[in-house]
Formats: sequence, structure tokens, C-alpha cells
Amino acid sequence: MDTRYIDRWARLLVQYAISVRKDSIVKVRGTVEARVLIHAAYRELLRAGAHPRITVALPELTHTFYAEASDGQLAYCSPLDVQEADALDGIITIRADASTRELSNVPPAKQVVTQKAALPLSERIIGKDNWTLTLFPTCAYAQDADMALADFEDFVIHAMHLDDDDPVAFWKQQSRRQSKLARRLKDTKLVRITAPDTDITLAIAGRTPLNDDGHRNMPGGEVFTAPIEDSAEGHIRYSFPVVAFGREISGIYLEFKRGKVVKACAEKNQDFLRTMLDSDPGARRLGELGIGMNYGITRFVRAILFDEKIGGTVHLALGRSYPKCGGVNKSSLHWDMIKDLRPGGTLAFDGVVVQKDGKFVL
Repeated sequence: MDTRYIDRWARLLVQYAISVRKDSIVKVRGTVEARVLIHAAYRELLRAGAHPRITVALPELTHTFYAEASDGQLAYCSPLDVQEADALDGIITIRADASTRELSNVPPAKQVVTQKAALPLSERIIGKDNWTLTLFPTCAYAQDADMALADFEDFVIHAMHLDDDDPVAFWKQQSRRQSKLARRLKDTKLVRITAPDTDITLAIAGRTPLNDDGHRNMPGGEVFTAPIEDSAEGHIRYSFPVVAFGREISGIYLEFKRGKVVKACAEKNQDFLRTMLDSDPGARRLGELGIGMNYGITRFVRAILFDEKIGGTVHLALGRSYPKCGGVNKSSLHWDMIKDLRPGGTLAFDGVVVQKDGKFVL
């Protein structure tokens, strides 16, 4: 990727996506695939007067861990990691997988154990609310998206508006646009989503909508909140697969009663879906309602960081909710599942249609 875009990307992460002050302790973590962006972010943090900490992982270590770890090692959460999380002022995570199928043959039960063990860390990071997640283009991601690497790089650049002379200015303007929807959502009690094979309602009264304008994810481009945990009623057939833990779960259909998934089907990897839904009591309840508002992302690429932001879609995440939204659902799981409303769907707030066929009619 052209170094101009790498430098703009690093500045966007350090000067906009998270809050960095003089003497801030900020961690940057990723794999060696993203070394050029890690290096650029390191340089920007030093220029900002921060104290950067860098963690670079080798891509094959996770597979080795699951192949060799004992039950005790799978369930281990290092106190050193916890202490570091408590000491950090911010964290930048750069996903850059060399293979997105490395864990395809790992038993789901092992992955559930490690997810639960990592919960104290994720809760600390989310609680500080000064984190951001981005994705560096690799051959693996390009293949998942059915694109050449150069084309996927262009897709990533456009999704973050790195091709603008001043990406920070764009995201500030996007933030103002999204804040209008967030204010409308705050005054809403009941949300209804309808589309072919989908009709689901959920209550959000008293919950706080948040504006993901590039501070938590880069790219940003969604407004989200936490549904009341026992409120979801109806059914939904998701439009796109979920790609997680080296598996693709497609054709997902869920039915809800009193907020809980009572029926779960999938055309592919149905057993894995049900195993994850049984991982803990909170996994069968919704933790998030998100509304995609990034119209610079127009296609599904099997990378949730981009897919959940597609303008004209909504996503309902099973599992853990965000406390800042007022959600109280606890789970080691947080799975975003996307419904495309562009081909004949509607989104209604308190009985008033606010979006039809993916276009807002506010």
C-alpha cells in the first residue's frame, strides 16, 4: 500500500480514533503482516508525547496454542495481562490475519474456554472506552472478499476515506451526521425490523445509543445501542454469513421469545452455531442493535469490521452488551449478524418508518 495512505491511517488512529495525551501509555497490537502500520502508529505516538507499547504476534502461534495447550492453559488468564490492561490509557488493535481459516479444525469447546478466560481483559479494555480496532489488508482477507489484494487495499482505503486529503475532517463531519440518528434513537421505545422472512421487534427505552464515528472502530459508520434483554420477539433470517473462529456459518435463522433465542438454524455449520449459543446463559440474548451508516462500504467482504457498517443494513449481536449503552447482558460471546434492508426491508421507530430499502426517510 502507498506510504501516503499508511501515514494518513496512522495519524487517523492516533489523532482521532483514540484520545492520546502527553505521557499516555498506549498499546499497539497486531501481527507481523501489519508491521508497516504498526511502525507508523508507533512513530505518531512518539510524536504525540505518548509512551507506546508494541505487541507483535506470529500468525501461527494461535494454532499451536490450541494444539498443545492443556485444559489449565486454555482457561488461564495471565495476571500480567490484567495488570497491563489496568495500566494502559489506550489501545490500538490492528487485525492482520495471514489465514482466516487457521482455527477451522479447533474444537468449539476449546474456543469457548479461552473466550471465557479472556473476559476480564476485554471488560477492562471496553470499560476504559479508549480503544480502537482496525483491519490491515492481507491476502487472506482479499481472498475471503473474492478480490485481488490491490483491489481490497483500494476498498479499505475508500472505506476509511484515506483517499481524502484530510480523513480526520471527513470523520468529524460523518460524526455529526450520525449524531442526528443517535438523538432520534434515544427518544425511541420500540424498534421493528421487517424484510423477507424477517419480522422482529425489540425495546430500547432508557438505553443509550452510541455513535461509532471512527473512535471505536476504524472505519466507523454505525449507531448502536443495547436492546432490553427480555424484549426481542419475532424471527430473523440473516443476509450474510458469520465468519468466526475459522468457520463460516451461513443461512442463519433465529427465533426469539421474551428476548431469548428459542430456535436456531443454519445452512452451514449449524452445530457450531448451537454450541456457541450454549456457551453461557447470555449467549442466547441480544447485546446490540446496530444501524450501518457507512455508504462508502457497499459490498459484503466477510470481515465484520466493514460488513456491519454497510449503509442500509442493521446488525443484531448475540451475547455481551456494552455497559455504556445501559446493557446488562453478560457473555463471553459477542457475534454481530447482519440483515441487509436494501432489497425490500424497513426499519421503524415506534411505528414510524425511518428507513426503507436501505435509505433513510427521516
